[in-house]
Amino acid sequence: MTGAKIFDLRETNFNDFISQATTPILVDFWAEWCGPCRMIAPVVEEVAAEYEGRLQVGKINVDENRDIAASLGVVSIPTLIVFKNGREMERTIGYRTKEELRRLLEKYI
Repeated sequence: MTGAKIFDLRETNFNDFISQATTPILVDFWAEWCGPCRMIAPVVEEVAAEYEGRLQVGKINVDENRDIAASLGVVSIPTLIVFKNGREMERTIGYRTKEELRRLLEKYI
């Protein structure tokens, strides 16, 4: 574990977290049983540490928070969504390397 702060997002705090953020946010939609989700988790942690102070990172378990996933049209996992100023900017589905995530995030930081 890198020690970077990764927020545990739920239906009770998701909307406030997204709307009140002062930096871009990367949200990882995942589930315990998802192999690619487990593969990308360390990459997300590394990115959270690397961009600390310039990016907030949150994870949302789709099995426990189905309504949020459904409202955002998340049907495959892992899905990573970048939010900025309360709006979805971009999303990617499936495993991504650290370099691919950096390229995605650099557009919004």
